[in-house]
Amino acid sequence: MLIEFGKANLLQKALRQPERVRQAIDKIRTDGVGPTVAAVRSKLDQAIPLGNANLGMVVEEGEGVSDLCVGDRVVSNGPHAEWVCVPRNLCVKVSSGLEPSDAVFAMVGAIGLQGVRLLDPTLGESIAVIGLGLIGLLAVQIIKANGCRVIGIDKEARRCSLAQGFGAEAVDLSDPSAAESVVSRFSRGRGVDGVLITASTSSNQPVEMAPRMCRQRGRIVLVGVVGMGLNRNDFYEKEISFQVSCSFGPGRYDDSYERLGRDYPVGFVRWTEQRNVEAMLDLISSGALALDPLISHRVPFARALEVYREIGSGEALGVLLEYPHSEKDQRQVGTPERRLTVNPARARSKARPVMGVLGAGNFAFQVLLPALAKTGARLKTVVSATGVSAARAARKFGFEGASSEPDDVFGDDEIDAVLIATRHASHGHLVERGLQSGKSIFVEKPLCLTESELEAVERALVWCPINNIN
Repeated sequence: MLIEFGKANLLQKALRQPERVRQAIDKIRTDGVGPTVAAVRSKLDQAIPLGNANLGMVVEEGEGVSDLCVGDRVVSNGPHAEWVCVPRNLCVKVSSGLEPSDAVFAMVGAIGLQGVRLLDPTLGESIAVIGLGLIGLLAVQIIKANGCRVIGIDKEARRCSLAQGFGAEAVDLSDPSAAESVVSRFSRGRGVDGVLITASTSSNQPVEMAPRMCRQRGRIVLVGVVGMGLNRNDFYEKEISFQVSCSFGPGRYDDSYERLGRDYPVGFVRWTEQRNVEAMLDLISSGALALDPLISHRVPFARALEVYREIGSGEALGVLLEYPHSEKDQRQVGTPERRLTVNPARARSKARPVMGVLGAGNFAFQVLLPALAKTGARLKTVVSATGVSAARAARKFGFEGASSEPDDVFGDDEIDAVLIATRHASHGHLVERGLQSGKSIFVEKPLCLTESELEAVERALVWCPINNIN
């Protein structure tokens, strides 16, 4: 979906996201055409990291992490990279006996598992799965493991064959009316108990077919991304329930859970994002899932761009990107190089002030960094949490390097001044660190401080927050 969206022109992107068009129109009314066009272009120009799951080895634990140790293998949904920093609740320990190529499926499988949990299939029920991509085929096997009868529906004959190999019946969707007849026979004329939609299409066809396939008071859960032109009568007459599944499960998109590591009490939320991944690892370890047939490509990471071009063509299914080092080699690699050199040939005049920047979000891109680039200062290092937006900012505005570590700014003796444009809640401790390192500090408003941080700033010699750069 992301690849196809990235290839689309501006009109095609607008048609795919009509709600964004409405937001842009509202912004034109309040801010005018110029600022709105600049904001839209900046948003569409942002790089989006691709990939869904990683398996690697812990090389260092953060503060408060007690249940993982250096050398443990973990699966996570951090960015694809040789070295990643991942919050605790997004990592799950992998047993030593599990093959890496199997364990890495746990994160992707958790998406399907959460959809199955919401569908709540019970022993002996009949379930239809519309869309037999990677998550759909994993879901077929998970539902089979629940003791249900499963029928898979897809336009690709090869994927239908895979579903049949996993013990499900399958029907080719090239003829929708015929497909519904097959599903009716499969359900013994009663209609299926539930439908899991794991397709990716702009068409309304999946949500039009699903209620017609269901029995009275059937259940439909949407995991994929499809057109949402629902027919009220189809749902009304049968009192069908419809729910959208949120990715990996409870905790997803909750900063408190994902970034700060605050878990939900197991007595109140049994299956969180992390615990769903644990359950998938247990299911994989038990041998209940066949994963080798789902792997269509095994390629070195250096060839990732080639295989991403094939995704969406129907040929690619599960794509494994393999890094150059074995686990034994990784123990000997040492500390990763955190700073990316982007513009090594830039002039280095000592007469100009040397700037470092923390934060490369939307406001920084639209307002702060363009203004900073016009000042004539030497732009040395820009930092962002994942490094992706920092690398993009470095190339666009002429920084010498990009990093994901604030220490590469605060610990650089050449840097005279630091612009802090991170999330507001992080301003306080970053200001404190910057002042302790002897830098001049410029802060994007508002400056958020705790009482202890305020005392630390008051003890410092220089404090110069600004709202704009001229």
